[in-house]
Amino acid sequence: MFLNRLMKQSVFYILLFALLTSCSTFAAPPTSTSTPLPTLIPTDLPSLVPSPMASATPVPVLERATYVLNTTIDYAAHNVTVDETIVYPNRTGQALTSLVLAVVPNLWANCFTLSSVAINDTPTTAFTISPQRMDLTLPAPLGPDQIVKLSIQYSLALPFAEQVDPSVSRPRIFGYTKEQMNLTNWYPFVVPFINGNWVLHDPWYYGENLVYDAADYEVDLKFADPGHAPVVASSGEASPNGDSTRYTLTAGRAFVMSISPDFQVASQQIGDITVYSYYFPLSKNSGQAVLTTTIQAIQVYTQHYGPYPHKTLSAVMGDFNDGMEYSAFFYLSRDFYNLYNSASSPVNYLITVTAHETAHQWWFEQVASDQAEQPWLDEALATYSERVFYESIYPNLVPEWWAYRVDFYQPQGFVDIPIYSGGGFRPYTNAVYFRGAHFLEDLRHRIGDDVFFAFLQDYLKQEKGKIATSSDFFRILNEHTKTNYSDLVLHYFQNVY
Repeated sequence: MFLNRLMKQSVFYILLFALLTSCSTFAAPPTSTSTPLPTLIPTDLPSLVPSPMASATPVPVLERATYVLNTTIDYAAHNVTVDETIVYPNRTGQALTSLVLAVVPNLWANCFTLSSVAINDTPTTAFTISPQRMDLTLPAPLGPDQIVKLSIQYSLALPFAEQVDPSVSRPRIFGYTKEQMNLTNWYPFVVPFINGNWVLHDPWYYGENLVYDAADYEVDLKFADPGHAPVVASSGEASPNGDSTRYTLTAGRAFVMSISPDFQVASQQIGDITVYSYYFPLSKNSGQAVLTTTIQAIQVYTQHYGPYPHKTLSAVMGDFNDGMEYSAFFYLSRDFYNLYNSASSPVNYLITVTAHETAHQWWFEQVASDQAEQPWLDEALATYSERVFYESIYPNLVPEWWAYRVDFYQPQGFVDIPIYSGGGFRPYTNAVYFRGAHFLEDLRHRIGDDVFFAFLQDYLKQEKGKIATSSDFFRILNEHTKTNYSDLVLHYFQNVY
């Protein structure tokens, strides 16, 4: 069981670090009606004050943060209540006096209601919240390789995710529609600390602005009306846990759920991985095509890059016109399902984008990047992975894929632009996705297939679980080839790495 394993790994070390004292007191929260939190950390930790000598010799620490989310959903009322526990290990290499958490639901008025915050079980009010950010002051510095426990109780009144003008902004996923409830970026999480800064970028009209550290998740979910519980698509493996269902995910970037009473489900096993396809009635053929394509893509990318990291992968039909990747989970646009024709060419958006989103389980999930500042690192690689998919499954259709998916738009622009410099959705995707795919194709021709795929496999190996940069990409590339490709960089990139 997740918590038992975690306890065995961490209790000894946690008992050694100081229980931080609060800067101020906070009234006890109302009695929660949700299932009590499992015992992640002993509640009777001694109040120790580390000596200077003790703090100079850090004890071993958890590899990554853990999130326990005790969650109750009232599907009909569009409400969610959560008891959240975060165990955060300071892996930054320096003492921290505060933490920054992303609180994305607070971007919508009257959505996020905070009941209480505690540090090491001591209530605190030493925090501020701006639209999507919580700055939490620690009562004492958190030294390198020390651990802090955060407890956060809150509720969500989900917004109705109305379709927005696609010329202005992409459709919003978080919230509910007539067909489903979508919990994306629905819990506060500690953002990455990189080069002395907490990384939390402003939202933008297109592209992704959030950056995620890898973390372990346990979500215990129950419904206010268990007799009418809807179908749940999730990032993690599900198992019964009393009156709730427990979902677990190891080394994931973002835990999400999509919930609907109307979901139909097709599934298939591939090795020890279970692939699920969730779709709405009347889309059975499309849902089966997504399942087949996802399985094929896993096989192709495992062969060319390395193994898939999780035990499940859920492909979900969204009640909106957009696709989006998360950990062990991705959405696909409803229009792709509605327009799919099994008698037509396999070069169509349902198949190509399924291959694309599956590739994000390597380029986003395993190797993350700053999606706002250097989005090409996952998007160009995911787009080029479509080409790798077609050459493996439909080799005669590779020219058609280039013409249909990429060159139709006559892409221009520098590959390495941030989302804020894209100049609009179409110019942004033309540069980052499609010119990025052309760069990778040209690079592959220049250095050869063997070196190209050996490089990508090593890039995955070296950067797995990390947040990679463009400099990391080219550093590892240079470890695999002495071939001069500087002209390609000058042609495709605005910066020289």
